[in-house]
Amino acid sequence: MASPTVKAKRNALAAGGLLLLLAAIGLLVGRYPLTFQGLLAGDAMQRQVFFQLRLPRVGVGVIGGFALGVSGFAFQTVFRNPLASPDIVGVSSGASAGAAAGILFLGSSAAVTASAFLGALTAVAAALALSALDRSGKKSTIVLSGIAVHALAQTALMCLKLTADPERELASIEYWMMGSLSDISAHRLGGNLFLCLACSGILFALHRQMLLLSAEEGEARMLGVSVGKMRLVVLITATLAVSAVVSLTGLVSFVGLLAPHGARLLNRNNRPGTLLLSGILGGILLCGADILARSVTAGELPVSIFTSLLGAPALLYLVVGRRKEA
Repeated sequence: MASPTVKAKRNALAAGGLLLLLAAIGLLVGRYPLTFQGLLAGDAMQRQVFFQLRLPRVGVGVIGGFALGVSGFAFQTVFRNPLASPDIVGVSSGASAGAAAGILFLGSSAAVTASAFLGALTAVAAALALSALDRSGKKSTIVLSGIAVHALAQTALMCLKLTADPERELASIEYWMMGSLSDISAHRLGGNLFLCLACSGILFALHRQMLLLSAEEGEARMLGVSVGKMRLVVLITATLAVSAVVSLTGLVSFVGLLAPHGARLLNRNNRPGTLLLSGILGGILLCGADILARSVTAGELPVSIFTSLLGAPALLYLVVGRRKEA
């Protein structure tokens, strides 16, 4: 029987191979047909589509999905809950309100991206500020603060929707909230992908501290961990990564929930190999959903339709499974 380390390596290699295959398919799938022969022959139009549209889009699918998977692992480990997700500290609701404000008052794609990013960070900063009022440092305080900020952000979003033009602005807001990689292009990436990679690297470096945070708080303190400060660092880092992704793609459901849980099911542990596998599975989910979104019909569908088709049954399985264990 293979050791856990060997098993983790095999799983990571298999998942990595699948991710590379999906990335290659993603480079060729779309309304404008691309071929490796045409690209190698130097066809001007094909090269422009490849470098300006397809390559950035696949890059966001791979790197963004990786960041969502790693961040989901961080949230679930710190909160000791396989159902935890970035929503727990208000990332998604803050990004939605920010994007809606950008669509209504600014208009350009770059401005909407910046507004969504700022909205996500503002929501998380508010949740952390509220939780800091409680000196006990309990995880439940952060969760309750996130719920309160989520409710406020949703209220702001509803108010913005009421003022939106039903035919143009409201439709754009709703489409953004369903998630899509259709607007990804080279000039929109900015520092988002770099931020995803940097935050993912930091989370890998903090893997040991994350595992200690998943233990009882008294035990973690006895092992020399500053629980409150380290939890804050991990949550802020994971939040930055998620914010960088959703500001580009809109809301993408379930990737941060499914990827880490799938990695744990395959590896049966919380070692660094499982963190890596979480990221790779996140990339597989986002790339695969994006390929389906632009190939199933003549038009382009939102990515979250396909991630939700996987996520909803998985969430039901998790809830039912936890009740049976209890």
